[in-house]
Amino acid sequence: MGAWLKRITLFLALNFLVIMTLSVLTSVLGIRPYIQSYGMDYGSLMAFCLVWGMGGAFISLAISRIMAKMMMGVKVIDPRQLHDPQLQWLVETVHSLSRSAGISTMPEVGIYDSPEVNAFATGPTKNRALVAVSSGLLNRMSRDQVEGVLGHEVAHVANGDMVTMTLIQGVVNAFVMFLARAIAFAVAQSGRRDDNEGSSFSSGTYYIVQFVLEIVFMILGSILVAFVSRWREFRADHGGARLAGRDKMISALEALRRNYELIDTQAQPAVQSLKISGRGGFLQLFSTHPSLEERIARLETATNL
Repeated sequence: MGAWLKRITLFLALNFLVIMTLSVLTSVLGIRPYIQSYGMDYGSLMAFCLVWGMGGAFISLAISRIMAKMMMGVKVIDPRQLHDPQLQWLVETVHSLSRSAGISTMPEVGIYDSPEVNAFATGPTKNRALVAVSSGLLNRMSRDQVEGVLGHEVAHVANGDMVTMTLIQGVVNAFVMFLARAIAFAVAQSGRRDDNEGSSFSSGTYYIVQFVLEIVFMILGSILVAFVSRWREFRADHGGARLAGRDKMISALEALRRNYELIDTQAQPAVQSLKISGRGGFLQLFSTHPSLEERIARLETATNL
């Protein structure tokens, strides 16, 4: 209960920080209200949507390492003060894989206490990244399997997946905000007519239509974001196979499949890089991760590893 309360508090604090930062930024940039007496100012609307749609995503990315440490209780391992052979092997393996992937600045390596089988990578750039594993993963997987997991996470870092997904989500957010407001304004303006002055603006209609359209467009945008995320998961699997070895990567995924019940599928997206969220049927469109069966099958039939 205490851990969930901590996560909720940090989540609310992060959103408050984002709102305050973006409010100040729109003021500093001189972005005017986009609904004027003469109609919609589409230039101001576009600027507003870009700041709010992309700004929040990039602020979250900028502090992702800090938030991951605080929310998940990650303890960063100091490479200069290692007395535990297992932790020493963990740090050395991450650094070796990182060098093989062409990363110039070694990621921070951390561990957090949890029975779930999981690992994640986060950070604003590939040279300011964090790779963390759960104690459950270390206790339930062999070293070869852990190396496969670490190869997958290092591939995420080397591919710049955190930045790419943040950029895509920010663009989707901006488009959703812009289209919903532009269409809602047109509907509200034509929804009521005055015989003397022609069309008049209905604020009630505007906000209702905007709310509904934002939900609809966000659902459609989520399908696009999920599709890109699944493609990048396949890419990270192949990268992990090249770095750690195909057999180790496949063995790691098979171990995850056996330990599915020990995976927190409801965690925040920023810390679920290796987690399972694949679903069947229509819900597959919204899955950020492909099914483990499909991931394993692709690795087994890949010819470029």
